[in-house]
Amino acid sequence: MAEHRARISWKSDGSDFKKGRYSRAHTWSFDGGVTVPASSSPSVVPVPLSKVDAVDPEEAFVASIASCHMLTFLFLASREGLEIASYEDEAVGRMSKNERGVPWVSSVTLNPRVEYRGSAPTPEKEAELHKRAHEQCYISNSVLTQVEVAGVGGLH
Repeated sequence: MAEHRARISWKSDGSDFKKGRYSRAHTWSFDGGVTVPASSSPSVVPVPLSKVDAVDPEEAFVASIASCHMLTFLFLASREGLEIASYEDEAVGRMSKNERGVPWVSSVTLNPRVEYRGSAPTPEKEAELHKRAHEQCYISNSVLTQVEVAGVGGLH
């Protein structure tokens, strides 16, 4: 099977590390040459120790689930002879505490809006495609987080 790699880089800015007063800003670098500014979430570590204009791990987690679902949905739709004009999703991840009191991303709700070229499938057929996409998405299959598609229901 394939391997997927990411390089995570952080360097001290000289601030008081031992007292927790250090920047959480870092970078994520990927094999195609893309480097993304990253940080802890300002909802977890306050600004200025977190960077508001960087991607945080929680956002990236939600985005990876939504992206995988979309890519799987597009593949399945193309196999069904459908033509997609656009696909947008306003995915929302919710955090709660687990049985040990540790915060985790316990649920992700996908809110896809799909526009078709030509004839669109029935709402039932579109829901079935989303269910199949969920079942085949390797990211959703890799996590304990409950993943739902708004309006489809029945997915975990």
